[in-house]
Amino acid sequence: MDSGERVGPQMKTVPEILKEIRPEFDFTNSRDFIADGMLDSFDVMKMVAALDKNFGISIQGVDIVPENFRNQETIAALLRKNGVKP
Repeated sequence: MDSGERVGPQMKTVPEILKEIRPEFDFTNSRDFIADGMLDSFDVMKMVAALDKNFGISIQGVDIVPENFRNQETIAALLRKNGVKP
C-alpha cells in the first residue's frame, strides 16, 4: 500500500511545521499566534530553525520579530522575502 508514501525528500508545509512545534494547538483559527499564547519566543526560534532547514534558507536576525510569526500569512510573507514560494 503506497498511497501515503513519498519518493525522495519532501519539504514540510508551514502548518506541518507549526503542528510539530506545538501539536496541542489548532493554528487554523488564530489570527495572532503570539497574542493567543500559541507561540512564545522559544517556539519562534524553533520555527526559524525549522524554516531554515526545511526551505534551505537563512532568516536574518532583523527578521526574527514577533510581527513575522503572528499567523500563517506573515510567515508566508517572510518566506517569500527569503526567496521561497510557500
